[in-house]
This record gives sequence, structure tokens and C-alpha cells, in this order.
Amino acid sequence: MHTIKKIGVIWGFIAALACSRASAQDLVYDDALESGWENWSWASVSLNNANPVHGGTAAIKVTSGAYQALYLHHAVLDGSAYTNLALWIHGGSAGGQRLQVQATSSGNAQAAVQIPALAANSWAPVTISLHSLGVDTDPAFDGFWIQDRSGTTQPAFFVDDIKLVAASGPPPVITNAPVQLTLDASIVRGPISDLIYGVAFASSNELKLLNVPLNRSGGNAESRYNWKINAHNRAADYFFESIGDASGTAAGAESDQFVRDTKAGGAKPMLTVPMLGWGAKLGNNRAKLGSFSIAKYGAQTDRDPFFSDAGNGIISQNPLQYVIGNDPNDANVPTDTLFQQQWVQHLTNVWGSAGGSGVGYYFLDNEPSIWFSTHRDVHPVGPTMRELRDKSIQYATMLKAVQPNALVLGPEEWGWSGYFYSGYDQQYGSKFGWNNLPDRGTNGGADYLPWFLDQMRKQSLAQGQRLLDVFTVHYYPQGGEFSDNTSSSMQLLRNRSTRSLWDPNYSDQSWISDKVRLIPRLKEWVNQNYPGTPIGITEYNWGAEKHINGATTQADLLGILGREGVDIATRWTTPDGSTPTFKAIQMYRNYDGAHSTFGESSIPLTTPNPDNLSAFAAQRTDGALTVMIVNKQLTGSTPLTLSINHFSNSMSAHVYQLTSANVISKLPDLAIAGGVISNSLPSQSISLFVIESAASQSLIELAVQNNTETNLTLSAHSAAGQRYVIESSADFSSWKALMTNSPGSSSETFVLPRTASYQFYRALVTP
Repeated sequence: MHTIKKIGVIWGFIAALACSRASAQDLVYDDALESGWENWSWASVSLNNANPVHGGTAAIKVTSGAYQALYLHHAVLDGSAYTNLALWIHGGSAGGQRLQVQATSSGNAQAAVQIPALAANSWAPVTISLHSLGVDTDPAFDGFWIQDRSGTTQPAFFVDDIKLVAASGPPPVITNAPVQLTLDASIVRGPISDLIYGVAFASSNELKLLNVPLNRSGGNAESRYNWKINAHNRAADYFFESIGDASGTAAGAESDQFVRDTKAGGAKPMLTVPMLGWGAKLGNNRAKLGSFSIAKYGAQTDRDPFFSDAGNGIISQNPLQYVIGNDPNDANVPTDTLFQQQWVQHLTNVWGSAGGSGVGYYFLDNEPSIWFSTHRDVHPVGPTMRELRDKSIQYATMLKAVQPNALVLGPEEWGWSGYFYSGYDQQYGSKFGWNNLPDRGTNGGADYLPWFLDQMRKQSLAQGQRLLDVFTVHYYPQGGEFSDNTSSSMQLLRNRSTRSLWDPNYSDQSWISDKVRLIPRLKEWVNQNYPGTPIGITEYNWGAEKHINGATTQADLLGILGREGVDIATRWTTPDGSTPTFKAIQMYRNYDGAHSTFGESSIPLTTPNPDNLSAFAAQRTDGALTVMIVNKQLTGSTPLTLSINHFSNSMSAHVYQLTSANVISKLPDLAIAGGVISNSLPSQSISLFVIESAASQSLIELAVQNNTETNLTLSAHSAAGQRYVIESSADFSSWKALMTNSPGSSSETFVLPRTASYQFYRALVTP
């Protein structure tokens, strides 16, 4: 025993050394790259230039073309261990180079800091704070580059004596202002639809791990799915190419595979019905075809490196000039309602009716108002309000004829401008200004989407059937959030900008510069123009999915969608399973690996500053109270006091937590004293408190079966299949989980080692 204690002290000392702060300066380059640093440059670089040098015998020579860079990479570093990047730089004999510096986080560029034009024939010091580079608190800081910002070839310049200046002493312990929340469990705000947890293009395994109900097949390419030859045209996403799908040559193979995988993952498939009027076309032996052949239409600003004849349809960038007058039949074939009706009938034949095992959700195309951009090779003129109304009525009527129980969702518009202006007016306004828009004038000055809803209502009444079952739009934040940028300023913007979904007092800080309040706005439009229509947000993404900031934002979004009463939502697309954002979805749908979920009945819970900390509460059908706390603050822990009123609860709360460590951890239960939970929340964390109601707790009899000098044997009696955990405590205050069991019978025994001190034991039902 004595020896074991000594070993523990030694290892504790070693761990403390391993976690110590960096030395006063960590060299990056001093006559050569220091150990661990690698040259990942895409400029021409010499690492052993002999003249000029600032110190020692060598410097780095950089010859940079347009936007090329000296890029130095390292395995992941903790940005908080450093304060500044310091170096010396020389403009060579010419000088005048215009450069910028960017740090990287997990390989993704962060905020750019410009360097003043370099002086010729002299060395100058450059010191840039890691805060300004956006990685001062980043645990995934892994390099930096010095890049041309002029867009032209630069004269050679030189860099020497590069170092990271370390922070002095241990990192400061930061404690944020305490937060006190009060929850009244007797007030139910409304139901939370489980359909808000949808994703897109998830594999069957991802669907199982996430335990989400919907899987969407959407995006630009789906507007030109040719089910008969099983091919998609990638539109503006990839050189307007028609490419055969890897799932095979059988008609409908790709959509069938999507439905099969989705159903195998326990979710429901959602498919996009093309209304564009064109589908993919393939060459001989299923060869790719491009809409903008360079051989046919001449030189273009870019081409597919793997299919050199496929251009991007742009003749010049400045001024912007597109290829016009191309033949849509080069890489596409015309399609119509009958063509798509045959596809829906095929799906019905293979998978059954929508009311049973078949596909139950169909979208009316994808972001149709910007077909003039994403599909300009086949629809170069923006569609008018009436064109999209007529197409929507035509295709919805077809869907209801083939699948009467299917839900039709639309109009799937892309974002803010697409809510108010038709594609025709968006295209016109970008060229000639936004006053006196012609299509708007043709339709009495009406805003596009409210008008669309009213038109669909009128046609539904005329037909005696509902043609639009769910009113759906897409929404992406417009301030750069939908990116991998994790600079401090961008993380803070993500923390704020989710308020555009609900807050009537929040003015969006992007070019929108308006009070978006998207969810209340959609509900108002429905109430005024097509009452009773559910609403959905079927594409959204706030970026940074590899970073904990992306995870806290995703958790915030899911809480908002539930609290505000959205009926259907699907994220674009599915985060990689290794990311914290994937785990943020699991916090709502599978936090314990046993498909346990957040509650279904929303309970009001407000926070003093939702930019720093958001909170959501709901009661489950089993009676348990679930509370999700999202601490968005970038640094410091936050003391939390949560008072719970009108809830007959147990003496403790189960706690699950996700932090930057990227693991969902089951923490020790927290005691509930007088209806109050006290806890300290780590920075950038998602914490779930699961509190069982007294009514939901099943009786478990726990008794001593045998007691020897070495072992204690307990017997537990419960309903067969009841899941519970055996816990111990020395003081009735702090309880430790010993083992969890899901007994197959009503009686189980547990053999525990004897302890030197008194211990108390209990069995609790697990959620």
C-alpha cells in the first residue's frame, strides 16, 4: 500500500511536468526548421539561403506567385501556451511585397493579419499576437503561413529567426460570472417534434449512432437526377458535369440505395423531386459529359483537372462574363411531370405506399429561385413567381395522385433574398438595382413566399386536397459562420448569430442587416396565408464541425428548433462521426449509447445572456426532466445554480457532458438539495442533466445476501428488464456508480469488495 502511494506521487509529478507551460520562446526556424516543424509551402521556398541572413548562417528565401505562401506546419499545439508569433523579414533588393499572415487550426486558415509593404535591402521585425490570428485559445493550433495578398507574382523575400513567444507562468484560472436559472416544471411550452433532429446523406451506421428520425437526399445535383439512367448532373457544384452514379446502371438504383440505407439505419428517407425540366445525360459507355465543352465553347477560366474538356462556363472573371447560348442538350435531356411520375411509381412499386413502408416525404426540387445561377447551363433566366407556382402545383398534384399519403414539402428556397424575391427579380436586381422589380410588380408588389403560400392554399381549396403539407426553407448564416474559421471573433459571432432564428430584437450582423427572426416570421406567413401548415428548416449549417465551437452552436440550434416549435428540420449534411458536432447531436438523441433522448415536452427556461450560455428544458414521456445547458464562453468555467420548482424528483441528477476533449462523459451524479442543482460548467461545453421524477422510479429491493471479510454480496429484486445502477457513498452526499445492469430476470446478485470504511449502497433506475 505504501509503495503504491509513492508511485502515484511520482506519476503525478510527471504529469505535471508534461502539462507545464512552454519555455520563454519556442523556436520555429533558426538556420533550419526546428524539430517537429515541416515545410508545407505552396510557394517556391529555400530553407538554407546564405544571403541575406538576419542571424546565424541561413534564412528562408520565398519566391511567391499570386496568393502563394510559405507554410510551416506542426502537430497540434495549444495556442493558449503562446502569446505572439515573432520573426524577421527582408524585402530583398526590390521590396514592396504585400503579404499577410494566417494561423491554421486543424489545417484550416484563421483570421488574416496584413504586414505592411516590405522595405528593400533591410531586415524588419514582425510580431503578431496569437489573439489577432485567432488561435490564442485554440487547442488545435497547428501552423501558420505568410502569403501574397496582391494576387500577382512577388519579388523574392526572406524570413529568419522565427519563434513562438510563450506565455509566462501557468495559464490564469478564469471564473466567469455565476448564472442562476429557475425552472418551473409545471409550465409546458409545447411539444418538441422529434422530426427536428434530421440530417442529410447519412450512412446507416451514422443514423444508428445518432438515433435521428429523418435522412434527406437534397442539394443542387438532385434537381437533375435522371432516374432512368441513374446519373446526376453536378451543376455549378462541379463543372456542370453529368456523371453516372456508382450504385450501378439499374433504373433508380441510387435512390433505391438511399432508401435502403436510410431504413437500415432506423430513419425515414426524404427525396427531392426534380422540377427543373432537365436531367443528366451520359455519353457512350456511361462517359461523363460537360455542359460547357472547352472544345465547343472556347477557353474558360477553369476546367476539371480530371476531365479537361469540362469548363466552368466562365469566359472571364474581370469583368465577369459567362458562356451564353450553350445547348442544354450537350449534357442533359428534357424531363417533365410524366418522367418524374414514373420515378415515384417505381419507388412505390419497390418500397410500398407512403402510409406504410414506402417513401413518405417528397421535396419540390431544391432552391429553385437561384436556378439561374446553380443551373445556368439549362435555366439561365431566373424563374418567375408564377413559373414556380405552376410547377409546384403540377408536381404536387402528381405526387398526391401516385402517393396520396405522402407529405409534399416546399418551396425549399435558399435564404433571405429568396424569401422575398423571385429568381427573376433576384437576377434583375443584381444587375439593375432593387427598385421597381418587374416580377414583383406583375404580382401586385407581393413578397414571394407569402404570395406562394396563398397561391398554394387557393389551389388546394380548388382541388379539395392539400398540395403543400410542410412549408420549408433553407437558412445559412451570412457572416462567414458556415466555414472552418475558428478565430475568436468568428466563434463569438457563431455564439450570437443563432439568435437570428428567434430573437425579435436581434439585428443580423451580416449583409442582411435586419431582424430576421426566422421562425416567428415563417409562422406568421403561414397563419396569414395558409393556416395549419407546419414549418420546416431543411438545410442549415453554422460550420466549424471539427471544433467544439461548432458543437456548442449545433447544440444551441437543436435546442432553439425544439423550443420555438419548428416541425421538421434537417441539417446539411451529417457531421463526421469523429467530430464534436456529431456528438452534439448525440447529446440530444443518444447521449448514453442506449438511444436515450432529450425530452418531448418543452418547458420554458430563459438565461440572462444567450450569447454566453443557453439552456433548454423538456420532460420525457417517462416523466424524467431533461435540461441541456450550453456554455458558449471561450474561456473560464461558469458557476451554475439551477432551481427546479414543482417537480417531484429524486435526490440526484445524472450528468452527461461534452467538452473540447471530444468525448461524451458520464459524470458523477449531482446531489439535488432543496430542489437546487449547483455545478461548475467548463468553457465551451454541453451539459445534460437527467432528473427522474419520483413517479418514474421503479421500486428496486436491495438487500445484503452475504457478508465476509473480503466480499459483500448484494441481491437486487426488480421488474425483469429494468435497467439500474448500483451506487455507493460514505456520507449520503457524494455517490459513486459501481456497476450498471440490465437484468434478464427479476433477481440479480452483485459481489463487491469490502472497504475499510463504512459504505452505504443504493440502486437507482437509469434513464
